[in-house]
Amino acid sequence: MAFFLNRIERERVTVIKMIELYCKLNHKVNGQLCIDCQSLSDYAMKRLENCPYDEDKPTCKNCPIHCYRKYEKERIREIMRFSGPKMLFHHPYLAIMHIIDNKKSKNKNKNLQTIPIDSKI
Repeated sequence: MAFFLNRIERERVTVIKMIELYCKLNHKVNGQLCIDCQSLSDYAMKRLENCPYDEDKPTCKNCPIHCYRKYEKERIREIMRFSGPKMLFHHPYLAIMHIIDNKKSKNKNKNLQTIPIDSKI
């Protein structure tokens, strides 16, 4: 499934899987996300949907636009710090592709222009 996804779709799946893993191991909700994690997942998907870079999107860490609000940014960082290392065991393909995307976007970031955040939202 994830093998054939484009860059944005793969990032969408990766973020969802990271949030699911975090919620499952910390909030002990059976088979679904808790309300807070579902809300963050919805917010993250909306941000990806409105990303002005589309397929040229760098990883969030390397993006010149910081489109998350402060609270959501702190939450997603917490989740990524927790889930990131575990993704190698739970979703190895997504984890490896995220590492590759991160390396690629570091190089691309030098050529990216800052796009006003409301240009596509």
